[in-house]
Amino acid sequence: MISKTASPPARQQSARSQRETHRTRLFATKNDLPAEVRTRGVDLLNRRLADCIDLQTQCKQAHWNVKGPSFISLHKLFDDINADVGEYVDLLAERVVQLGGVAEGTARCAAERSTLSEYPMDIFDGQDHVEALSSALAAFGGACREAIETTDGMGDADTADILTEISRGIDKWLWFVEAHQQGSGAET
Repeated sequence: MISKTASPPARQQSARSQRETHRTRLFATKNDLPAEVRTRGVDLLNRRLADCIDLQTQCKQAHWNVKGPSFISLHKLFDDINADVGEYVDLLAERVVQLGGVAEGTARCAAERSTLSEYPMDIFDGQDHVEALSSALAAFGGACREAIETTDGMGDADTADILTEISRGIDKWLWFVEAHQQGSGAET
């Protein structure tokens, strides 16, 4: 009889162990930030990278599946957001490597580490996608602002600056998406 266990197959455990090792390993660099700051920065950036990759896929999910009277404007808007979010993914991953770390940017890493809520698979109406994507944008923007404070407090102004650029862009896209909910007299 074959015993069923709750543990993942050895290959999955090995990949997970490798990611854990990469989180703490730094490559030699002449970057003058202390190794402790760079290590903390790499871990923080990889967490935001997972969120950003997840956000990018959520933008495409909305883009592909939106329906209704605002289809064309939302279809294009969601694709425009996706393009910028793709640039943010690259900024985050490249900063990880600049600090001597390993960018953890695979789909599996993103799925394992993202803090964003799961995007609903059962929505199609434009307003439902507006609600879901605005929630994801807001959550990612908030996480970026927390990371700005953390990296600034660590003395890594360059990482804080990159995160500020991303936060500013996310806030702009949140405004664009939320504008599709506003205008009917609703106030918060």
